[in-house]
Amino acid sequence: MTIKVRPASLDDLPTLLDFEQGIIKAERPHDHLLKPDPISYYDIGEMIEAEDAEVMVVEVDGELVASGYAKVKRSRHYTSPDWHAFLGFMFVRESHRGQGINRVLLDALLDWSRQRGLTEVRLTVYPGNEPAIRAYEKAGFENYLTEMRLGLED
Repeated sequence: MTIKVRPASLDDLPTLLDFEQGIIKAERPHDHLLKPDPISYYDIGEMIEAEDAEVMVVEVDGELVASGYAKVKRSRHYTSPDWHAFLGFMFVRESHRGQGINRVLLDALLDWSRQRGLTEVRLTVYPGNEPAIRAYEKAGFENYLTEMRLGLED
């Protein structure tokens, strides 16, 4: 098995759009506020071309099997550091889960973040998404802030 991590290109867009729908499908049970399909979370083409972001893909034996991005974001004005990397678009094909692919992808995104002098990395994950939470905790992430909501119905 040959694993290669590389920046995504616009040629990868059809597969990346499929990955995005895989993410939405996986997250839909955790968020009843998601609008009915079709929806999209990201402008992936714009992120591929952005200077303050890096979309990365993982190939296994020439097949795209995973994606993720790191984006430079300004932190809240009252927290340090002033800037951090935000990770998103994290997806691994079901057929390749449990093989360490997510860790390889995370390492590449963390390296990209370090190369930009960033000292903090953040991401969001739904509270009920236990497999993702375990994977991020295994990589060293800690719960930082819990966002809560209250729906006000008429």
